[in-house]
Formats: sequence, C-alpha cells, structure tokens
Amino acid sequence: MDSMDDTGAVAGPASGRTSHTNRPRGLVGTGFTATLAALATTTLAAALAQAVGVDFEVPDGGEAIPLSGFAVVTGSFSVVGIVIAVALRRRSARPAERFVWTAVSLTAISFVPPFLSGANTATAAALLGLHLVPATVMIPTLARSLRTRTD
Repeated sequence: MDSMDDTGAVAGPASGRTSHTNRPRGLVGTGFTATLAALATTTLAAALAQAVGVDFEVPDGGEAIPLSGFAVVTGSFSVVGIVIAVALRRRSARPAERFVWTAVSLTAISFVPPFLSGANTATAAALLGLHLVPATVMIPTLARSLRTRTD
C-alpha cells in the first residue's frame, strides 16, 4: 500500500548515499524553464490563430482576449502545476503517476469554459487547442522530473 506521506528520502550509514528526491530545487528550475517554453509556445500559437482569422472575442465580456492574456493565464496555471508537483514529490510514494493523473484531469476540466463562454466555433476550437499547448509542454516535463532520482 502506498503511503501519502512518503518523501522518498533514504539515508543509510551502510551506503553513505542520500536520495534527494524530496528537494524541489531541480524540479522547480525545470518547471520554470518549462513555463517559459509553454508561455512562448502558447502565445505564438494564439498569434498564429489570430493571423488566420480567429478573433478570440468572448461574448460575456464583449472584448477580445489579448495575447498578453494568454501569457498571463499560461504562466499562472503553469506555476500552479509546479506547486502541485512539488507537493506530490513531498507527500506521495508515486508522485509522477499522481501528477499526471491530476494534471490531465485539470486539463480536461479546463475544456469546459470555452464551451460555456458563448464564443463562436473558431474561437472555442482555438481556445481548446490553446489549453492543450501548455499541457503538452508542462505535464511530460514535470512528470519526467518527478521520476528522476538523484542518488
């Protein structure tokens, strides 16, 4: 049975080695690097969508979503993903598996607002795609970092 409070730290006088899997520095650095990649990729994808005619106008607010809005939201939720990954690394016996399950679930939930916004079909489809862009950058990168153990 898995223990939710298993940190993964192992220290033993016989081996003289300590596992540093509970230290988040490498995970956080990797996460922030992935966040920058996700920001750039998502903003570029949104700019390309605008270039082909997607207006990103959401009827509820009556205004178009600016490119900077995509960057801010991507950055914010990417940092939330890093926080979740750090928490799971500290508290879970299987942090990578739990992170992937959690992140994919949250990504699926993020598909709901574009449908409820009342936006036109092109905008809603582009928004759905733009939810996938940072997810395809952040989820595998953080999961891989959670699987890496430094002995």
